[in-house]
Amino acid sequence: MYTAHPDRYADLPYRRTGRSGLKLPAISLGLWHNFGPDRSVETQRAILRRAFDLGVTHFDLANNYGPPPGAAESALGEFLKADFARYRDELVISTKAGYLMWPGPYGEWGSRKYLLSSLDQSLDRMGLDHVDIFYSHRPDPETPLEETMGALHSAVQQGKALYVGISNYGADQTREAARILGELGTPLLIHQPRYSMLDRRPEEEGLLDALDELQVGSIVFSPLEQGLLSSRYLDGIPEDSRAASDSPFLKSDAITEELVGKLRALDEIAKGRGQTLAQLALAWVLRGGRVTSALVGASSAQQIEDSVAATRNLDFDAEELARIDAILQA
Repeated sequence: MYTAHPDRYADLPYRRTGRSGLKLPAISLGLWHNFGPDRSVETQRAILRRAFDLGVTHFDLANNYGPPPGAAESALGEFLKADFARYRDELVISTKAGYLMWPGPYGEWGSRKYLLSSLDQSLDRMGLDHVDIFYSHRPDPETPLEETMGALHSAVQQGKALYVGISNYGADQTREAARILGELGTPLLIHQPRYSMLDRRPEEEGLLDALDELQVGSIVFSPLEQGLLSSRYLDGIPEDSRAASDSPFLKSDAITEELVGKLRALDEIAKGRGQTLAQLALAWVLRGGRVTSALVGASSAQQIEDSVAATRNLDFDAEELARIDAILQA
Protein backbone atom coordinates (compact mmCIF):
# COMPACT_ATOMS: atom_id res chain seq x y z
CA MET A 1 0.00 0.00 0.00
CA TYR A 2 1.25 3.47 -0.90
CA THR A 3 2.12 5.75 2.01
CA ALA A 4 2.89 9.37 1.17
CA HIS A 5 6.22 10.88 2.19
CA PRO A 6 5.93 12.49 5.66
CA ASP A 7 7.89 15.57 4.55
CA ARG A 8 5.87 16.24 1.41
CA TYR A 9 5.02 19.79 2.49
CA ALA A 10 8.54 20.79 3.49
CA ASP A 11 9.92 22.42 0.34
CA LEU A 12 7.49 23.23 -2.47
CA PRO A 13 6.02 26.75 -2.15
CA TYR A 14 2.25 27.27 -2.19
CA ARG A 15 0.60 30.42 -3.49
CA ARG A 16 -2.80 31.88 -2.68
CA THR A 17 -5.16 31.72 -5.66
CA GLY A 18 -6.39 35.26 -6.26
CA ARG A 19 -8.28 36.50 -3.22
CA SER A 20 -9.64 33.05 -2.33
CA GLY A 21 -8.66 30.85 0.56
CA LEU A 22 -7.24 28.18 -1.77
CA LYS A 23 -3.49 27.77 -2.10
CA LEU A 24 -1.94 25.88 -5.02
CA PRO A 25 1.55 24.43 -5.31
CA ALA A 26 3.84 26.51 -7.54
CA ILE A 27 4.14 23.39 -9.74
CA SER A 28 0.98 21.46 -10.64
CA LEU A 29 0.71 18.20 -12.59
CA GLY A 30 -1.28 18.08 -15.80
CA LEU A 31 -2.55 14.73 -17.07
CA TRP A 32 -2.89 15.80 -20.71
CA HIS A 33 -0.63 13.54 -22.78
CA ASN A 34 0.74 10.80 -20.57
CA PHE A 35 -2.23 9.12 -18.90
CA GLY A 36 -4.23 6.51 -20.75
CA PRO A 37 -4.14 2.92 -22.03
CA ASP A 38 -1.18 3.54 -24.37
CA ARG A 39 1.12 4.30 -21.41
CA SER A 40 2.62 2.00 -18.79
CA VAL A 41 0.40 1.76 -15.73
CA GLU A 42 3.47 1.53 -13.51
CA THR A 43 4.94 4.69 -15.03
CA GLN A 44 1.68 6.56 -14.53
CA ARG A 45 1.50 5.40 -10.93
CA ALA A 46 5.13 6.37 -10.30
CA ILE A 47 4.55 9.89 -11.66
CA LEU A 48 1.52 10.50 -9.45
CA ARG A 49 3.13 9.08 -6.33
CA ARG A 50 6.36 11.02 -6.81
CA ALA A 51 4.47 14.22 -7.51
CA PHE A 52 2.46 13.94 -4.31
CA ASP A 53 5.54 12.94 -2.30
CA LEU A 54 7.13 16.22 -3.49
CA GLY A 55 4.12 18.31 -2.43
CA VAL A 56 2.39 18.55 -5.81
CA THR A 57 -1.16 18.44 -4.51
CA HIS A 58 -2.91 19.65 -7.68
CA PHE A 59 -3.79 17.24 -10.50
CA ASP A 60 -5.31 18.96 -13.53
CA LEU A 61 -7.44 17.20 -16.15
CA ALA A 62 -10.08 17.81 -18.81
CA ASN A 63 -12.82 15.60 -20.16
CA ASN A 64 -10.95 15.12 -23.46
CA TYR A 65 -7.52 14.25 -22.03
CA GLY A 66 -6.09 10.89 -23.02
CA PRO A 67 -5.86 9.57 -25.63
CA PRO A 68 -8.58 8.54 -26.13
CA PRO A 69 -10.77 11.30 -24.66
CA GLY A 70 -11.79 10.46 -21.11
CA ALA A 71 -8.89 8.04 -20.59
CA ALA A 72 -6.90 10.33 -18.30
CA GLU A 73 -9.87 10.79 -15.96
CA SER A 74 -10.51 7.04 -15.93
CA ALA A 75 -6.84 6.35 -15.17
CA LEU A 76 -6.79 8.89 -12.35
CA GLY A 77 -9.94 7.33 -10.94
CA GLU A 78 -8.17 3.98 -10.63
CA PHE A 79 -5.13 5.54 -8.96
CA LEU A 80 -7.30 7.57 -6.60
CA LYS A 81 -9.02 4.40 -5.49
CA ALA A 82 -5.81 2.38 -5.17
CA ASP A 83 -3.38 4.95 -3.76
CA PHE A 84 -4.93 8.27 -2.84
CA ALA A 85 -8.36 7.60 -1.31
CA ARG A 86 -7.17 8.49 2.18
CA TYR A 87 -5.43 11.61 0.85
CA ARG A 88 -8.41 12.99 -1.10
CA ASP A 89 -8.77 16.02 1.15
CA GLU A 90 -5.10 16.90 0.56
CA LEU A 91 -5.62 16.96 -3.22
CA VAL A 92 -6.96 19.61 -5.56
CA ILE A 93 -8.47 17.89 -8.59
CA SER A 94 -9.70 19.94 -11.52
CA THR A 95 -11.36 19.12 -14.81
CA LYS A 96 -12.72 21.06 -17.77
CA ALA A 97 -15.32 20.87 -20.51
CA GLY A 98 -15.44 22.70 -23.80
CA TYR A 99 -13.91 20.58 -26.55
CA LEU A 100 -15.52 17.75 -28.52
CA MET A 101 -16.46 14.72 -26.45
CA TRP A 102 -19.40 13.04 -28.22
CA PRO A 103 -21.28 13.42 -31.52
CA GLY A 104 -24.08 15.84 -32.14
CA PRO A 105 -24.89 19.40 -31.11
CA TYR A 106 -24.61 18.78 -27.35
CA GLY A 107 -21.10 17.29 -27.29
CA GLU A 108 -18.88 20.39 -27.10
CA TRP A 109 -18.65 24.15 -26.51
CA GLY A 110 -20.41 25.98 -23.68
CA SER A 111 -24.10 25.18 -23.38
CA ARG A 112 -25.56 24.39 -19.99
CA LYS A 113 -26.59 20.94 -21.25
CA TYR A 114 -23.09 20.05 -22.41
CA LEU A 115 -21.15 21.43 -19.45
CA LEU A 116 -23.24 19.81 -16.74
CA SER A 117 -23.60 16.52 -18.61
CA SER A 118 -19.84 16.46 -19.15
CA LEU A 119 -19.16 17.13 -15.47
CA ASP A 120 -21.38 14.22 -14.48
CA GLN A 121 -19.46 11.95 -16.86
CA SER A 122 -16.11 13.21 -15.52
CA LEU A 123 -17.13 12.54 -11.93
CA ASP A 124 -18.23 9.06 -12.89
CA ARG A 125 -14.92 8.30 -14.62
CA MET A 126 -12.91 9.51 -11.62
CA GLY A 127 -15.16 7.93 -9.01
CA LEU A 128 -15.67 11.28 -7.25
CA ASP A 129 -18.70 13.11 -5.93
CA HIS A 130 -17.10 16.50 -6.67
CA VAL A 131 -14.06 18.16 -8.20
CA ASP A 132 -12.27 21.03 -6.58
CA ILE A 133 -12.22 23.22 -9.71
CA PHE A 134 -14.47 22.97 -12.78
CA TYR A 135 -13.52 25.00 -15.86
CA SER A 136 -15.13 26.23 -19.02
CA HIS A 137 -12.31 25.08 -21.32
CA ARG A 138 -12.93 27.64 -24.06
CA PRO A 139 -15.38 30.45 -24.81
CA ASP A 140 -18.34 29.56 -27.00
CA PRO A 141 -19.00 32.17 -29.71
CA GLU A 142 -22.65 31.06 -30.11
CA THR A 143 -23.75 30.59 -26.49
CA PRO A 144 -24.47 33.58 -24.24
CA LEU A 145 -21.75 33.95 -21.64
CA GLU A 146 -24.52 34.18 -19.02
CA GLU A 147 -25.52 30.59 -19.85
CA THR A 148 -21.97 29.22 -19.69
CA MET A 149 -21.18 30.99 -16.42
CA GLY A 150 -24.61 30.01 -15.07
CA ALA A 151 -23.73 26.37 -15.68
CA LEU A 152 -20.49 26.77 -13.70
CA HIS A 153 -22.48 28.40 -10.89
CA SER A 154 -24.94 25.49 -10.94
CA ALA A 155 -22.07 23.00 -10.61
CA VAL A 156 -21.11 24.69 -7.35
CA GLN A 157 -24.71 24.97 -6.16
CA GLN A 158 -25.20 21.26 -6.83
CA GLY A 159 -22.10 20.38 -4.78
CA LYS A 160 -20.28 18.94 -7.78
CA ALA A 161 -17.49 21.58 -7.76
CA LEU A 162 -16.00 23.72 -5.02
CA TYR A 163 -14.62 26.46 -7.31
CA VAL A 164 -14.88 27.45 -10.96
CA GLY A 165 -12.44 28.66 -13.57
CA ILE A 166 -12.08 29.51 -17.24
CA SER A 167 -9.42 28.69 -19.81
CA ASN A 168 -8.44 30.27 -23.14
CA TYR A 169 -10.61 33.37 -22.56
CA GLY A 170 -9.35 36.80 -23.60
CA ALA A 171 -8.96 39.72 -21.21
CA ASP A 172 -12.34 41.33 -21.95
CA GLN A 173 -14.13 37.98 -21.89
CA THR A 174 -12.51 37.28 -18.53
CA ARG A 175 -13.73 40.56 -17.09
CA GLU A 176 -17.27 39.84 -18.25
CA ALA A 177 -17.18 36.25 -16.99
CA ALA A 178 -15.98 37.48 -13.59
CA ARG A 179 -18.78 40.08 -13.49
CA ILE A 180 -21.48 37.52 -14.26
CA LEU A 181 -20.16 34.98 -11.78
CA GLY A 182 -19.81 37.66 -9.12
CA GLU A 183 -23.46 38.64 -9.53
CA LEU A 184 -24.45 34.98 -9.24
CA GLY A 185 -22.46 34.65 -6.03
CA THR A 186 -19.83 32.18 -7.30
CA PRO A 187 -16.54 34.07 -7.66
CA LEU A 188 -14.22 33.32 -10.57
CA LEU A 189 -11.30 31.54 -8.90
CA ILE A 190 -8.76 31.03 -11.66
CA HIS A 191 -7.84 31.36 -15.32
CA GLN A 192 -5.78 28.81 -17.23
CA PRO A 193 -4.01 30.47 -20.19
CA ARG A 194 -1.15 29.32 -22.39
CA TYR A 195 1.98 31.24 -21.34
CA SER A 196 5.71 30.79 -21.74
CA MET A 197 8.88 32.63 -22.68
CA LEU A 198 7.98 31.84 -26.31
CA ASP A 199 4.29 32.76 -26.01
CA ARG A 200 3.78 36.00 -24.13
CA ARG A 201 0.26 36.81 -25.30
CA PRO A 202 -1.16 36.95 -21.74
CA GLU A 203 1.23 39.85 -21.12
CA GLU A 204 0.89 41.50 -24.53
CA GLU A 205 -2.92 41.26 -24.72
CA GLY A 206 -3.55 42.43 -21.16
CA LEU A 207 -4.81 39.18 -19.66
CA LEU A 208 -2.37 39.20 -16.74
CA ASP A 209 -3.31 42.81 -16.05
CA ALA A 210 -6.99 41.85 -16.03
CA LEU A 211 -6.35 38.99 -13.60
CA ASP A 212 -4.42 41.34 -11.30
CA GLU A 213 -7.27 43.86 -11.47
CA LEU A 214 -9.90 41.18 -10.74
CA GLN A 215 -7.77 39.40 -8.11
CA VAL A 216 -8.23 36.13 -9.97
CA GLY A 217 -5.58 33.41 -9.86
CA SER A 218 -3.76 31.93 -12.84
CA ILE A 219 -2.32 28.54 -13.69
CA VAL A 220 -0.41 28.52 -16.96
CA PHE A 221 -0.26 25.61 -19.38
CA SER A 222 2.51 24.77 -21.85
CA PRO A 223 5.17 26.75 -19.93
CA LEU A 224 7.74 24.52 -21.67
CA GLU A 225 6.09 24.90 -25.09
CA GLN A 226 5.56 21.17 -25.64
CA GLY A 227 9.18 20.49 -24.70
CA LEU A 228 10.77 23.17 -26.87
CA LEU A 229 12.00 24.94 -23.74
CA SER A 230 14.03 21.96 -22.60
CA SER A 231 17.32 20.37 -23.53
CA ARG A 232 15.58 18.07 -26.02
CA TYR A 233 16.05 20.31 -29.03
CA LEU A 234 19.38 22.03 -28.36
CA ASP A 235 21.05 19.83 -31.01
CA GLY A 236 18.17 19.40 -33.45
CA ILE A 237 15.20 17.00 -33.44
CA PRO A 238 15.68 13.66 -31.63
CA GLU A 239 14.02 10.69 -33.30
CA ASP A 240 11.94 9.90 -30.21
CA SER A 241 10.77 13.48 -29.63
CA ARG A 242 7.28 14.91 -29.99
CA ALA A 243 8.41 17.07 -32.93
CA ALA A 244 9.54 13.93 -34.78
CA SER A 245 6.17 12.24 -34.27
CA ASP A 246 2.82 13.00 -35.89
CA SER A 247 1.75 15.12 -32.91
CA PRO A 248 -0.50 18.02 -33.92
CA PHE A 249 0.88 20.05 -31.00
CA LEU A 250 4.51 20.38 -32.12
CA LYS A 251 5.56 20.23 -35.76
CA SER A 252 9.12 19.60 -36.89
CA ASP A 253 9.11 22.74 -39.05
CA ALA A 254 8.82 24.80 -35.84
CA ILE A 255 12.40 23.77 -34.94
CA THR A 256 14.29 26.33 -37.04
CA GLU A 257 17.99 27.16 -36.84
CA GLU A 258 17.03 30.58 -35.50
CA LEU A 259 14.96 29.04 -32.71
CA VAL A 260 17.67 26.53 -31.79
CA GLY A 261 20.12 29.42 -31.53
CA LYS A 262 17.82 31.21 -29.10
CA LEU A 263 17.32 28.03 -27.06
CA ARG A 264 21.08 27.57 -26.76
CA ALA A 265 21.51 31.18 -25.62
CA LEU A 266 18.78 30.71 -23.01
CA ASP A 267 20.44 27.48 -21.92
CA GLU A 268 23.62 29.43 -21.17
CA ILE A 269 21.64 31.74 -18.87
CA ALA A 270 20.11 28.70 -17.19
CA LYS A 271 23.54 27.17 -16.57
CA GLY A 272 24.66 30.40 -14.95
CA ARG A 273 21.74 30.11 -12.54
CA GLY A 274 22.46 26.45 -11.78
CA GLN A 275 19.33 25.37 -13.68
CA THR A 276 18.37 23.41 -16.75
CA LEU A 277 16.64 25.24 -19.59
CA ALA A 278 13.31 23.73 -18.52
CA GLN A 279 13.82 24.92 -14.94
CA LEU A 280 14.68 28.41 -16.21
CA ALA A 281 11.47 28.45 -18.26
CA LEU A 282 9.36 27.42 -15.27
CA ALA A 283 11.05 29.91 -12.97
CA TRP A 284 10.47 32.64 -15.56
CA VAL A 285 6.68 32.17 -15.69
CA LEU A 286 6.57 32.03 -11.88
CA ARG A 287 8.73 35.13 -11.42
CA GLY A 288 7.32 37.95 -9.33
CA GLY A 289 4.28 36.01 -8.14
CA ARG A 290 1.84 37.08 -10.88
CA VAL A 291 1.26 33.45 -11.86
CA THR A 292 -0.15 31.20 -9.15
CA SER A 293 1.06 27.86 -10.54
CA ALA A 294 2.83 26.40 -13.57
CA LEU A 295 1.19 23.33 -15.04
CA VAL A 296 3.61 20.66 -16.25
CA GLY A 297 3.22 17.27 -17.84
CA ALA A 298 5.56 14.38 -17.09
CA SER A 299 6.42 11.13 -18.82
CA SER A 300 8.56 9.94 -15.89
CA ALA A 301 8.96 10.53 -12.18
CA GLN A 302 12.33 12.14 -12.90
CA GLN A 303 10.64 14.84 -14.99
CA ILE A 304 8.38 15.88 -12.15
CA GLU A 305 11.39 15.95 -9.81
CA ASP A 306 13.23 18.25 -12.24
CA SER A 307 10.22 20.55 -12.54
CA VAL A 308 9.77 20.87 -8.78
CA ALA A 309 13.49 21.66 -8.44
CA ALA A 310 12.90 24.82 -10.51
CA THR A 311 11.22 26.41 -7.47
CA ARG A 312 14.54 26.50 -5.60
CA ASN A 313 15.49 29.60 -7.59
CA LEU A 314 12.59 31.80 -8.73
CA ASP A 315 14.39 35.13 -8.40
CA PHE A 316 15.72 37.05 -11.42
CA ASP A 317 17.76 40.21 -11.41
CA ALA A 318 17.14 42.98 -13.95
CA GLU A 319 20.16 41.99 -16.02
CA GLU A 320 18.97 38.39 -16.42
CA LEU A 321 15.50 39.50 -17.50
CA ALA A 322 16.99 41.97 -19.97
CA ARG A 323 19.23 39.28 -21.45
CA ILE A 324 16.28 36.90 -21.84
CA ASP A 325 14.21 39.60 -23.54
CA ALA A 326 17.10 40.46 -25.88
CA ILE A 327 17.49 36.83 -26.92
CA LEU A 328 13.77 36.33 -27.55
CA GLN A 329 13.34 39.60 -29.44
CA ALA A 330 16.40 39.17 -31.66
